[in-house]
Amino acid sequence: MSDDISRQIFKEEAFELLAELETTLLELEENPEAVNIVNRVFRALHTIKGSGAMFGFDAISDFTHEVESVFDMVRNGDLRVDHALLNQAFAARDHLLRMMEEGGGEEVDKEEAATILVELRRIAAGEAESVASECSTEVEESWPDEADWADGSGMDSEPEKEALSPEKRLLLVRIVPGREVAARNLPIEFLLDELTKLGTCEVRANETSLPALEQLDPEKMYLSWDILLETDRDESDVLDIFFFSDVPLDVEIRPWGKGEDFSLLAPPEDVGEEGNCKPREQLQSYTEMPFEDSAELLQLSAPEPEQDGEIASEPVASLPQTDRDSPVRPEPGPIEQAKPTQHAVAPDVIGPSRGPDSGSSIRVAADKLDSLVDLVGELVIVQAQISQLAIDQDDKELKRLSEDLERLSDELRDSALGVRMLPIGTTFSKFRRLVRDLASELGKEIELTTSGADTELDKTVMERLTDPLVHLLRNSIDHGVELPEERLKEGKPRQATIMLSAEHSGGEVLIRITDDGRGMSTEAIRQKAVERGLLLPEAELSQSELLNMIFEPGFSTAKQITSVSGRGVGMDVVKRAIDSLRGRIVIDSEQGKGTGITIRLPLTLAIIDGLQTRVGNEDYVVPLSLVEECVELRVEDEADNQRILYLRGEIVPYLQLRDWFDIPGERPLIEQVVIVGLEGRRVGIVVDKVIGEHQTVIKSLSKVYKDVVGISGATIKGDGSIALILDVPGLMRRVMADTA
Repeated sequence: MSDDISRQIFKEEAFELLAELETTLLELEENPEAVNIVNRVFRALHTIKGSGAMFGFDAISDFTHEVESVFDMVRNGDLRVDHALLNQAFAARDHLLRMMEEGGGEEVDKEEAATILVELRRIAAGEAESVASECSTEVEESWPDEADWADGSGMDSEPEKEALSPEKRLLLVRIVPGREVAARNLPIEFLLDELTKLGTCEVRANETSLPALEQLDPEKMYLSWDILLETDRDESDVLDIFFFSDVPLDVEIRPWGKGEDFSLLAPPEDVGEEGNCKPREQLQSYTEMPFEDSAELLQLSAPEPEQDGEIASEPVASLPQTDRDSPVRPEPGPIEQAKPTQHAVAPDVIGPSRGPDSGSSIRVAADKLDSLVDLVGELVIVQAQISQLAIDQDDKELKRLSEDLERLSDELRDSALGVRMLPIGTTFSKFRRLVRDLASELGKEIELTTSGADTELDKTVMERLTDPLVHLLRNSIDHGVELPEERLKEGKPRQATIMLSAEHSGGEVLIRITDDGRGMSTEAIRQKAVERGLLLPEAELSQSELLNMIFEPGFSTAKQITSVSGRGVGMDVVKRAIDSLRGRIVIDSEQGKGTGITIRLPLTLAIIDGLQTRVGNEDYVVPLSLVEECVELRVEDEADNQRILYLRGEIVPYLQLRDWFDIPGERPLIEQVVIVGLEGRRVGIVVDKVIGEHQTVIKSLSKVYKDVVGISGATIKGDGSIALILDVPGLMRRVMADTA
């Protein structure tokens, strides 16, 4: 059970690392000389490799090791970042993602992995030939022959490690747990087992810090360990094992001389009462540590001073100063047997550098959040029932308690919904890769800029929003943006710009996709609509209505079909998806200037504010965000079968909800018309009575009712009865079609 949980945690971390890796590679493409970005790529790969090996994902670890080796050459200044290298890096990242999605990568096509690694080998070898000859020799020795990769056999043999370290040597590894480590929390057996995978080990426990029996605390750790390891790996490979430990450890690694006697090895000096090693002057760095620019992940450390201040620690030798902006690492100092390397391995270091507030947040499964919101919804329903009971019984004390409960349930609702809110920037970042790859495929130069990435949206809405945004971006890239030569002829910059932005507006989120491309031709749209019989030649439509024609199924003005678009499939899917989210989409375009598409979405799909209405004995809820006003309608004022209102000089069509749902009963003499607005249009919904605002917990209907036009869900009222939630966009489309 523990292993399964650990592997699941690794997968979640790995998916985040792969997303970060994609973003970092995109940044590297924009600034290929930035050493700090190269180091971030290397760290992400190194973390995936180390934690993958730690949790038994050997195929992932082996593949990542080979990719990491290439970026190690980039860090050393032996390889330049170019388009070819980044293309293969993106391909490697995508392959790692498929390996993770398929449970560990054992069943993923090894031929694809071999192809990627062969291309990386060619890039590395070709670059190395243009620099010093010794670099060329090193690269050729570091990579297997192409024939070895043809059948994927090189995947498991780790040829680079053997080539770099063909001879085995002895290393002394000393493990000293930190003072705060509880004995039951130290997985020493696991760490020792990992060391045995690197070579032959001889292990000895140091017991010199054990106190007398009457002073022994069974919750504390008093032991340390010395391991004599015979291996062909270098110190950094050994350190990788401890780098991902979830408990603080002081780890010393140094070469072991042939004349030294392991049985006579001195225990750690100055062992304190709690078993922590005091720093020693001879503990100096003899080699550069991994991630030299990331002191928060791995650094030489001194133990904390004693509380009473009686013991003063001597200074610990620090890392040599390095120029972080230089791609060339400093030469390591001479290796001496008396000068081991001491590393402090901090807990919770899986993943690249973390912010200082990372400890203030926790990872929670999405289904737990969904369950919490469901429970809050049930609480809101019970609160409404209690409020109704208090009104019916006219009990002052009960009314007071129901008001307190209503206040608390409102606050709890807002808090629970707030937990499900995520910054939309997590979705925006996914599209940078889409724009890069598609622009390259079409021969266009496009820059994607974003704003409002910290705007928060319900995670359910965000998940269902991804596909519509992909369709809109692809259409903008393919149809909207011109080729560089065309843009230059029109006096525009070669590089087009697509802006993706988000902002809050009341109880909604506005998402805009804007480009500076060729714009849409309303005349071309009209001709296509007439061709397909969607529009009469003499029909007069506004610019907004003509632009909205592109959302009709199968509608496309593309002159040729490409792999990206032109079949008329996509925009109608976008429209249906936005409607299902109770959102609206508006297009604004000027030919030759560009196109802007605005999507308006509710903040959440779980609990909304609604306007409760009644027709006969049935109750209906209209989403309050769409309601503009309510007016009266007298029977004698109704025009003969025209179903239109003259509202302050504006003609507003309406529908009778009683007729739409075939509700029996006589119409009242004075009816209420709820005016709703959508996409610049206004429609009236005629009901018998408007009851008032209602906090609406949305309940999904069964599949039996999925095709009922005009209904999007249901809610439970305070008296336990059901009220249907109106699908306003669907009703409006039907009204506009009937009045066209």
